[in-house]
Amino acid sequence: MLGFIKVFVFLTAAAEHGGGFLDFYNQYLNYPGFEAWKFINLAIFVGLMVYLLKKPLSTAFKQKRDAIRADLIRAEEEKAAALARLTSAEAKLVGLEAEKASIIESLRRESEADAGRLLAHAEQEIEKLRQQASGEITRLSQQNRAELRRFSAEESIRLAEEKLRGRIDPESDSRLVKAGIQAIGGLN
Repeated sequence: MLGFIKVFVFLTAAAEHGGGFLDFYNQYLNYPGFEAWKFINLAIFVGLMVYLLKKPLSTAFKQKRDAIRADLIRAEEEKAAALARLTSAEAKLVGLEAEKASIIESLRRESEADAGRLLAHAEQEIEKLRQQASGEITRLSQQNRAELRRFSAEESIRLAEEKLRGRIDPESDSRLVKAGIQAIGGLN
């Protein structure tokens, strides 16, 4: 860069002594709107900035590259951990399906066993009710038989009494009374 400035000063000094550079500049480089000095100024500025910022920028870019690399490695590790959790969750889901099937099967067996127990209990209750009904029928039939016997006896007595009243006149009544008194031992 310092060499460029020396060349520029040398050419300017040569132009004052018989000037080839100034004529060249005015003829080729000093067109309106082109103005080469602006481009030279820009080149010097860019060169100076590259020289001054090369080391800090390269360090910053290196650090940024290392940070990105570390982020990528961390992302890969997180991805691997997530995949491990996913496979674990899928394995649990498969286990849950098997567990669900076994629970459903055990519930089905329990419901069948409960149905069998309820059926047996219902049959026992039916048998108990049959025995109670049979006992009640027996008791009621015995009661009715006893009532029929009593009614039959009362009715027989009533009919016999009516027959006897129709046959006994006062004379046979006195005779029967006298015979009953003699049968018990007389009138002492």
